[in-house]
Amino acid sequence: MHSDLNFTENTGQTLKPQYKEPKFVLENVVAFPPNKDILGGTSYLLLHPKGNILIDCPFWADFYRDFCLSRGVRYLFLTSRNGISKHIGNWKKALNCELVIQEQEAYLLPNLAPITFVEEYVFYEDCFAFWTPGYSPGSSCLYYEKNGGLLFSGRHLLPVGEGKIAPLRLPKTFHWPIQLRSVRKLAARLQNLPLSYILPGANTGYLRGKGYIDHGYEQILQILETYK
Repeated sequence: MHSDLNFTENTGQTLKPQYKEPKFVLENVVAFPPNKDILGGTSYLLLHPKGNILIDCPFWADFYRDFCLSRGVRYLFLTSRNGISKHIGNWKKALNCELVIQEQEAYLLPNLAPITFVEEYVFYEDCFAFWTPGYSPGSSCLYYEKNGGLLFSGRHLLPVGEGKIAPLRLPKTFHWPIQLRSVRKLAARLQNLPLSYILPGANTGYLRGKGYIDHGYEQILQILETYK
């Protein structure tokens, strides 16, 4: 039994941890509960046959660490500065994984030797990250070609209602016009690739437990129409 799990002894009942279970939202994608250490952000584990990718930091606890260790993590990809928890060093050490972040926010990971990129970083032939600045200087998304096409949008695109997603102009937004240009860049980059689902890095309560936004590329085209 892990020392940081608050189990209650009840005769004849299953012992349950205080932490919510990670949830499979697709057959190869796990969503973790929102993490207060990253402003309520949602992190994901993408199960890839060549090596799993953890996207942003889950809440730091033995329960979630052991869940990740049981499956293995090759990379921890950070979609923006707000995907970095104060326990980032613990995650890297525990998982023995590579950190990947856009170069403009690498200074936030001193002594952790992250892999950095400018425009794009290719994890595998069917999976890559690319720079979509605006929400923050180094904001970026991750795309995976399988499952009909998945986009992990971080805080670049967020749910705004049931089944809808958009860029949001927030107090923390670094540069709104640049963010809108990044949406156009995103549409151009993915126009010849499948994109069925968008998995956002925050505001996931709007997903009503579904775990993703359907009709991903059509959603991006609707955003372009709104802000043209």
